Formats: sequence, structure tokens, C-alpha cells
Amino acid sequence: MGEGEPLLLVNGYAATSADWDPGFLAALGASHRVICPDNRGCGGSDLGAGEIAVDGLAADLEALLDALEIARLPVAGWSMGGFIAQRLAERSPARVAALALIDTDPGGAAAVPADPERWARLLDHSGTPREQATRLISLLFPPGRAAEIDRRFGAAVAAAREALDPAALRAQERAMEAWHAEDRPPPAAAGRPPTVVVHGAEDAVIPAANTAPLASRWAASRVELIGGCGHAAMAQQPDRVAALILGAAG
Repeated sequence: MGEGEPLLLVNGYAATSADWDPGFLAALGASHRVICPDNRGCGGSDLGAGEIAVDGLAADLEALLDALEIARLPVAGWSMGGFIAQRLAERSPARVAALALIDTDPGGAAAVPADPERWARLLDHSGTPREQATRLISLLFPPGRAAEIDRRFGAAVAAAREALDPAALRAQERAMEAWHAEDRPPPAAAGRPPTVVVHGAEDAVIPAANTAPLASRWAASRVELIGGCGHAAMAQQPDRVAALILGAAG
């Protein structure tokens, strides 16, 4: 959507291109052509054969950019999408003009893990789709906001959850587990794009303490900790997060 220079927006675990906050997309699309792919196994993208890995999801993005004939562009990734965006920047540094990392972590031993009980709730497939939606919303948003968001949008989230392929979710979960088990060498200084790290201060899924190792790994020019926001910072502060992305993109 939008017009202008391209910008790639990479979504996270169990999320499709239809799940982005409309105000967030509108803020980005006012100045850029925003490309929002579905990760393998989600939305309109087939799961295919074999395992999903973060490296393979980054390779999918390279193939997409080849098909669109885009040589270089800013890339923003949220949560698991931030894992994929980082891997793309490591694999193809010439393609990533700028990097925005939203509520994500660096992987490996440097990552600060979530509370195990909260992480288990994120991956819990039990209950009805509506019960799953309530559980997910309680993780993505702070307690003071979650109940109202669940009342207004819980049914829509439930419908989206029901449409997801359980096999794709399990494959993504294994990919995230591998991301956190693997220590990768730091990117070469010459290959680090201008980077901004954005994180909700109340993130219960990927703790805000991950901003420090992320900023160090990518020599981030800006780190923005947004008070009152949980894991879905771009849905709570869409204009602010969009402005930070666009600032990094130049």
C-alpha cells in the first residue's frame, strides 16, 4: 500500500499482512510504498515442505525482492519479524538501506528471555479461538489496555486465529527456538545499516532489556523505549513508531 520509495515490513509469529494496525500502515504509506508479505505458512503464503527456519524466511524475502525487482530498501521487523529482518541484513547487507527493530531480540545467548510462563502462554494452542484471542491480547498489551482491546477486537482476533494452520504455527515455534539457541557472529561493521531499536517498556513477550544487546550488535543510532506500551508497540503508538521507522529510513 502507499506510494513512494519501497519499505519492507516483516510481521511476527502467527501474524499475517492483514493484522497490521491500519493507522500504522497509513502513517508509513503516506510517504512509502509499504510491502507487507505473509511469512511462509501464514495468510496467502504456502507452508511448503520441510522445516521453517529464520534463515529460510530471510531467503524468502530475498526472492520476493528479486521478483519485485527491488535492489535496496529500508526493512522493519516486529517480534519474530525482527529476527527475519536481522537475518536478511546479515545475509544481504547491500539490500538493507536501513533497519528498524520493533519489540524483538538479537537471538542466541545475548537475548534476554521472557518469563517462561508468559512464553508458554504465547505458544498455547488450547481452548477455543475466542479464548486464544483473549490470552494473546493479554500478552500483547499492558493490563490497563488489554481488557478494552479484547472487548473491541477480540472477535476479529479469534477469527484470524481460527484461520491459522497449526502446522505452520508449530514450525514457526521451532524456528524461534532455533533462533534463541544459535549464536551468530556479529555483522561486519561495514555491513551494518542505519538502525533504530524500538521497544514497548512493558513488553511481556520479549523483554525491553533486549534493547541493549540489539543496540550493541547493530550499532543503533537510536533506541526508543516507549512507556506504557506492551509487545505490540506499533498498535498502541502507531504514529510514533512509524515516525521512528521513517527517521531511520531517511
